[in-house]
Amino acid sequence: MKGEKILQPLVYKVSGMKKIKVTAVFDIGKTNKKFFLFDKHFREVFKEYIRFDELVDEDGHPTENLPALQKWLKDVFHRILDANEFDVKAMNFSTYGASLVHLDENGNPLTPLYNYTKALPKEIITFFLNQYGPKEAFLKTTGCADLSMLNSGLQLYWIKKTKPELFSKIEYSLHLPQYLSYIFTGVAVSEYTSIGCHTALWDFEKKDYHHWVYKEGINSKLPPITSTERSIDMIYNGKRFKIGVGIHDSSSALLPYVRSIKKKFLLISTGTWSISLNPFTEKPISDDSDDSASMNYMRINGKVVKVSRLFLGNEYNLQIEKLSKRFGVSSDYHKSVAFNHEVYNKVSEDFKYHFNWECLEDEHMPNQTNFDFDDYDHAYHQLMIELVLLQIKSMNKAIGDDKIKRLYIDGGFSDNDIYIKLLTHHFPEKKLRTTDASLGSALGAAIAISDIKLNSKFLKENYALKKHVPVILK
Repeated sequence: MKGEKILQPLVYKVSGMKKIKVTAVFDIGKTNKKFFLFDKHFREVFKEYIRFDELVDEDGHPTENLPALQKWLKDVFHRILDANEFDVKAMNFSTYGASLVHLDENGNPLTPLYNYTKALPKEIITFFLNQYGPKEAFLKTTGCADLSMLNSGLQLYWIKKTKPELFSKIEYSLHLPQYLSYIFTGVAVSEYTSIGCHTALWDFEKKDYHHWVYKEGINSKLPPITSTERSIDMIYNGKRFKIGVGIHDSSSALLPYVRSIKKKFLLISTGTWSISLNPFTEKPISDDSDDSASMNYMRINGKVVKVSRLFLGNEYNLQIEKLSKRFGVSSDYHKSVAFNHEVYNKVSEDFKYHFNWECLEDEHMPNQTNFDFDDYDHAYHQLMIELVLLQIKSMNKAIGDDKIKRLYIDGGFSDNDIYIKLLTHHFPEKKLRTTDASLGSALGAAIAISDIKLNSKFLKENYALKKHVPVILK
């Protein structure tokens, strides 16, 4: 297939031994498409990555190469079924959200997989809000941050209003995880984690589809809702195993924590976005009408996850690039800077905000960055202190009034010494842990359809759990 890039698979050689019983997981990201096999202890025993060149839709906007993806799914799975090393007992799917596949009566896609970065016509959003607004109330009720193609429900509304003939041909619209499951099972379902990821479909107060979904007849295009833990018994190519219905990747990444930790916690998943997830919220709807960073996801059982987003990693990278040029150091130098009490005290003694953010909003930031620093380490500490202050604000929004005493941090900032030490200082009453969840959503997808109960040792054994004690600072 043109445009694909295959990375060398990792296979454990088991010549002369019994076949390893495994759970297969397709973990589909926007860029990398991944395939994993996990043994009964959820250890990775096989992986394969691939990338595809994107296609374009009828408007020339980049879109997922759905035919190539479907062919690769089947090719890989058939190859694994025929392998002598593995005995596949179950399969599941984890994918990015905000994406729908619209099927005709024969189960064939009617449209490209519209990219959630595609712009919706402004008049569509205006018309929608005139019918179902006001905007602020609608966003809070549906757990969304804004209205765009990122809300997959509005994609169906857009099709209905601008392509009525196409809309009439849609038998079912499946979220991407459920479509991948459908490829193998032919069973069309909806499930909570995909419905709940800022789709604008769900009313979190009444715990049902929003009334606009029924009024517009959108519900007729959505198959019945089933549990994310459901699996379908199949005989495929003469072999019997179970196939899951798929799961949204953010909810999937949260699942191992929910299953193995008995007490309330906040998970801060860091990277380009820093996403604070509170799966124990008592009050999912924010009262702050100006709070555009808070939204809701759903757990596999339909319970609400209160989420607060911060474009932390993106801003960090932009500022690091500026500091590297300013002080003439390598672009990787920041990775070697450890927390320094003396430098921290210098910054804190007469603290002032120095950084003007490019993609973050902060009432305290100056009109332009003040580079009044002694050296790079001084500037870097200042940068991290200011970013962590924003991180704390984001975390507190997700926590709300809930009594949470445990913090878990995974992703890119989990090994940033200054970031971690500052958080322990600001939350001395909470137990802070970091994890290395490199398998993230793939492992969650395997766990979702497993009957195995996880215990408190799971994160330590599988996620390199590390405890951190509070740092006492002036």
